Amino acid sequence: MLSFSLVLLNEKPQQHSLSGVRAVEAIARAGLVKAAANELGVTVGAVSQQLHKTEAQLGVQLFERQNRLLLPTAHVLAMQPHLTSAMSSLSTAIATTQRGREDALTISVAPVFAGKWLVWHLKNFNKAHPGIRVRVEATVDLVDPDMSDVDLCIRVGKGPYPGVRAEQLLHQRVFPVCSPALAEQIREPKDIGKLPIIRDPGQMFTWKTWLDLFGLDESILQDGPTFSDGSLCLDAAIAGHGVFLAWETLAVYAVKSGQVIAPFPERPATGSAYWLISGKNAPQTRAKKAFGDWLREELQGSIGRPKGADAVVA
Repeated sequence: MLSFSLVLLNEKPQQHSLSGVRAVEAIARAGLVKAAANELGVTVGAVSQQLHKTEAQLGVQLFERQNRLLLPTAHVLAMQPHLTSAMSSLSTAIATTQRGREDALTISVAPVFAGKWLVWHLKNFNKAHPGIRVRVEATVDLVDPDMSDVDLCIRVGKGPYPGVRAEQLLHQRVFPVCSPALAEQIREPKDIGKLPIIRDPGQMFTWKTWLDLFGLDESILQDGPTFSDGSLCLDAAIAGHGVFLAWETLAVYAVKSGQVIAPFPERPATGSAYWLISGKNAPQTRAKKAFGDWLREELQGSIGRPKGADAVVA
């Protein structure tokens, strides 16, 4: 990952993440974490995480929290003009080096998507386009394709994403999954309330999305194990620890292989979608177009939604 040295208050220079500095610069201009997240094409949580990390590294408070606003402190007011200028110069430099790269791609994706979907399908792209080398960066860190060596990002969110090119690829849809043994105890939707619920507190949706289809409330749900990663939640469901509200790119192979059962066909949309994001100022190369065309078709073809899955559209 790119890094830079920043000297503050005559301290020894330290290495700091470019992603964190980019977040600070965007928040300083936008004034809201949500606005900065939209500009950068990432989640609000990712922006907040980078801000906290940068403040901890620097050892100073960069913003004062007032209701929903973040007011820049004197440190940020002094830094912002230099940061904005540096980001602009870096964007120009990177765009220059990328011109003419027709045989290579660097793609930024979340680790869960990379491990549970992309790694299983990338061989199909390599077979169709043997002359294009693909490098995958599995990270949830902020990535601005205009200001890094990343060519394309695959992200999940509500959009829109100003300041970048963003193409919506696929609606995110959710559905309960559990082990075959637990599935035998489920005959109708309310039966899910009799079983432990596996939870991921970082999810951008709740059980309400699915329960609303059947007039049920989250109050029926039992306690259960909590994991901070969707892949671990799915593994826990496979191991029989409870019911997990999964999404298609995470659980599609586990369902097809019989590791988990989806007791009901309904898969409501969460309101979020998968997006292919590229730099607004970066050139459109043959490699980018080839990967985008392939990804669009591969995603649609891999899901295999059952009859009734698309009955509800967010």
